[in-house]
Order: sequence, then structure tokens, then C-alpha cells
Amino acid sequence: MKNAYAFNLRHLLLIPLLAVLAACGGGGGGSASSGTTTTTPTLVSIAVTPANLTMAIGTTQQFVATGTFTDSSTSALSTGLTWGVKGSNITIGTTGIVTGKAVGPDTVTATVGTVVGSTPVTVNAPWRKVAAGGAHTVALKADGSLFSWGSNLQGQLGDGTNTDRVSPVQVQVTAPTTGTISPWTMVAAGEEHTVALRADGTLWAWGYNFYGQLGDGTNIDRNVPTRIGSGTGWVFVAAGKWHTIAIDKTGVLWAWGANFNGQLGDGTTAAKSVPTKIGAFTNWMSASAGATHTLAVRADGTLWAWGGNASGQVGNGSLVDLHAPLQIGTSTWRAVAAGTLHSVAIRADGALFAWGSNGNGQVGNGLSTNATAPTQISKTNPSNWTAISAGAAYTVGVRTDGTLWAWGSNSDGQLGDGFGLDTNTPNQIGTVTNWSSALSAGLFHAFGIRSDGTLWGWGRNVEGQQGNGDATGAAVPTPVNLP
Repeated sequence: MKNAYAFNLRHLLLIPLLAVLAACGGGGGGSASSGTTTTTPTLVSIAVTPANLTMAIGTTQQFVATGTFTDSSTSALSTGLTWGVKGSNITIGTTGIVTGKAVGPDTVTATVGTVVGSTPVTVNAPWRKVAAGGAHTVALKADGSLFSWGSNLQGQLGDGTNTDRVSPVQVQVTAPTTGTISPWTMVAAGEEHTVALRADGTLWAWGYNFYGQLGDGTNIDRNVPTRIGSGTGWVFVAAGKWHTIAIDKTGVLWAWGANFNGQLGDGTTAAKSVPTKIGAFTNWMSASAGATHTLAVRADGTLWAWGGNASGQVGNGSLVDLHAPLQIGTSTWRAVAAGTLHSVAIRADGALFAWGSNGNGQVGNGLSTNATAPTQISKTNPSNWTAISAGAAYTVGVRTDGTLWAWGSNSDGQLGDGFGLDTNTPNQIGTVTNWSSALSAGLFHAFGIRSDGTLWGWGRNVEGQQGNGDATGAAVPTPVNLP
């Protein structure tokens, strides 16, 4: 009985002890959780991305708000999040999609409770047109503002100075005594002069004027836009090396400047310092001016050419200069481009033709001999060209699929393929498929605008004509610094 009693007593004392051990995890290394309060991390800050964004008018961008909490964790925010903007240059939806509305700075905000995050946004006008000259470039934005960069020895940038620029500067605008400033609508660049049209139909020019290519009746260089005449009916303008071509709203063709080879088309070889009416036709639609020759298309699609012809660039099968417009063939044409000594054109069906000087393969027919009459180029997919431009001894073009092509001289990387070697047939440049028809080949540099409104240049840059902030050449398409 004594032993049984002792056993029962030990057993009763052991039960509470085991209960205590169980509450303590049984000595197995666990930790107690009962009686401890769990703290929920709280929001400390909000980061809004993409940060410091620059976007074009009319484009949209999805923004994201990321929260940082007291326990240093991060996560994307959606619950309780309110998006906002501080100005009127952008708008934002409830899910963080921003739309550019007007040019200028603004700020995107993201708010949860009392915690606010923000980032600056700059809205720019997209590029719409570009003109590459001898060693300078001029480009037009969607808001009608005009910018230029590169060589400025003759005042061809129009900024009121003769200082070269490696980044875009705005062309100087002189406000009228009454009314508002009319936006720019079209621009053309010669070797060292620039001409442009404004929405009110007025014609303006600046830069080198030794041969009267500005059209103001003098031979004085101008470093700011100078109005030419008093007319308000100008609709088209083109600039050659030292001569200028323009069309008014009645379809009349006008020309002025150097005329050594008859490139003005007035039947003489005398220079003109004011716009001079060419012929009696009243249905001219477009034109392109080379070094010493001119091409133009009438409303009926017929192609006409005149001027210097030593390399066959007029396209009439001879090597004799022409002092008045002559119809070339019987086809109908969509677009023309005059290079220094060669010509290219797109027929109405999208087929590409070229002729003239071909020492560097700029005609694109696989040969190096000159062609004195239009020769069809690229017989594989022959009818899918939408835009063309001709430089000193090279050619660039865009096809209907948005691809970029180039051929000819590549001494300064003006083909944009990164190799620096001449090619005598069209060569696709990169793999991008959103090039627009806004394309321009200068003397040794070229530019194109993509469908998103961004501006890209390639080739020579010694004078800053690439606009990328330095004087380093661009062997492949490179974006222009946004002003």
C-alpha cells in the first residue's frame, strides 16, 4: 500500500509538470506565440515610375506606384491608390495611364492615405518633317515650331548667330506688329541656306545668299528668317545647292538663285535674286532640287527635269544641259528626289527608278556606270516603295512595310548600316519597321522620322549636323537630343 500510494502521488505531481512542458513546446526548440501581438507593416513612401519621363503630345504611358513599408518590403500599389497631376499638360486615368496634352513640364502624383509619391513629366511635340542640308539640319515639330542644328557659318540655322550647334536650337521668330505668330508648315535645306513656309502662306529664307538663293533681291547672307516678297499663297518649297524652287497655290512654278546650268528652268543661265516664274503651266505639284538640276511632277503625274546633265541626271538619255523643263518618259510618278548628280523617283505603282551619276552605286542597279535614263531598281518586291531621298552620292528610301533602305557612298556612315562600305544595291538598315515617309538625305548625313514621332540621324557629324550633343559621327540611326 505504501508503494502504491507513493506511485500515485508521483503521478499526480507529474501531470501539471507535463502540462507546463507542453505549453513550452516540450523542450523541442519551438517558440511561444500566445500572448504576442503581430504588427502589420505600414506604408512609408511611394515611388512613381517611369521616373523623369519625356513623352510626345498625344502619346500615352502607363505609370506604376510602388510602396516601401516599415519592414523595408516593397510592392506595387493598387488598393486605396489615387492618381493625380499637378498641371494641365497631361491627364491621367484611374489606372495610372498618362496622356500628353500640351508641350511643357508637369508632375504625376500617386497618393495612399497621407503618403504621396511623384515624378516629373515633360511633354514634347513629336517631330513631323526634317530637311538635311549640306552640313546642317532643320526639323519641324507637330506644334509648328522649327529647330535647327549643325554648321552655321552662313547663318543657315536662323538663330540670329553664326555659331555652329551640336544640339537643336529653335529658329528665331520675330513677332509681327499685330496678330499672332503663324506656325511653320514646311522646310527645305540647301547646302548652306534654308527656306520655309508658314501656315499663313508666307515664304521665308535665311543663310547663304551669294547667288540670290534666298530670293530677297539681294546677295546678303541672313542669320534670321527673312520674309520673301509679300505673297501669302505659297504651298511648296525645295532647296538645291545654290538655288530654290517653289510652287504657289495656283500651281505656278517659281525659281531663283544660281543658274549656271539652267537649273532654274527659265531658258537662261543667268542667276535670279527674286522668285521668277517658270513656264506657263499651272498644275505643278512637287519638286526637288539637286546641285545643278531640278526635277518636278505635275498634277497629271508627269515627270519633268532640267539643268545640269553631265552625268545623265536629267534622265532624257543625253549628257547635254537643259535650260527649260522637259518631260521624262510617259509614265506617271508619285515622288522624285534630286541628289548632287543623280536622280530617283517612285512611279505611281510604287516601283523605284534611278538615273545619273553612279560611281558609288547611288543609282542602286548593281553597277558603277552612269545611267542616262530612268532604270528600275530592286526588281524583287519592286512596287513597295513609299518614300525616297537622294544625297551627295547615296540614296535612302522607305518601303510600305516601314523598313529603311540605303545604298551608294558610305564614306561618312551615311548609309546607316554601321559598316562604312559602299553598296550598289538597296540594303536594309536595321530591323525597325516603323519608319515614316519623312526622310531626308543631306550631303553626307541623313535623317528619318519614325511613326512614333521620334527623329533619328546617321552619317557625318563633324559640324554637329546630327544634333546628338557632340561632334561624333553616327554610323547607325541615332536619336536627336530633344530640346
